[in-house]
Amino acid sequence: MNAILLAGGIPKPENPLYEYTRGKPKALLKIAGKPMIQWVLDALHRAKEVENIILVSLSSEVKLTSSKPMVFVPDHISIFENIRAGSMKVLEMNPNAHHVLIVSSDIPAITAEMVDWLIQKTMTTDHDIYYTVIKREVMLDRFPNCGRTFVRLKDITLTGGNISVIRTFTTTGRDELFQRMADARKNPFKMASLFGYDTLLLVLLRALTLEKLEKKICAHIGLKGRAVLCPFAEVGMDVDNPLQLNIMEEHMASRKRS
Repeated sequence: MNAILLAGGIPKPENPLYEYTRGKPKALLKIAGKPMIQWVLDALHRAKEVENIILVSLSSEVKLTSSKPMVFVPDHISIFENIRAGSMKVLEMNPNAHHVLIVSSDIPAITAEMVDWLIQKTMTTDHDIYYTVIKREVMLDRFPNCGRTFVRLKDITLTGGNISVIRTFTTTGRDELFQRMADARKNPFKMASLFGYDTLLLVLLRALTLEKLEKKICAHIGLKGRAVLCPFAEVGMDVDNPLQLNIMEEHMASRKRS
């Protein structure tokens, strides 16, 4: 499977990470001696299930290494447009590609084994979107002070992961839905309207199980989706603030020593 590695995003002055990045891409933030994105690349190029890496939003002039073919795609500003541009590049390379792996560049603690686990897990069924979720206890057992936001459902409390698998058609053949998602990204009310205000209310009331929430969302957007319970907290440990940056600095430095 081809992997789309998203490296967009330059923190602005109001962003908690601005004092660390100072106008440079967040993906290039140094952690334990090398750019954060390089740790993610290391995991992808060791993963047996990954063929090519499509790197979106960084120039080929950036000094990054990978043992696998790496294709650079320019920044298209929004995360949805970047995913779409990456998917189009995948189809250009292989018109028969049915699914792609989407990976965020700010989860430096992931490993090749985690990537392979997800790809193998998702390819046992045929859904349009596979999104990783992590139980609260799994997250806090690994990273007690992670600063993650959790959603309490009727049967589980969880947080989202930063790796997913999507069908290429999802971003290249559903223009209307894709545009609505792009427009709604920074507007909570518009995003809620995509999933249904009734669904949002039921979540707030903790009246839905994960399975029922999954079915409601899929019915609203007209896609076949599946939540994948991920046993790896690292998949959800992104770097969005100085606290998480310090946690990852210590974690990755310890990994280097061992």
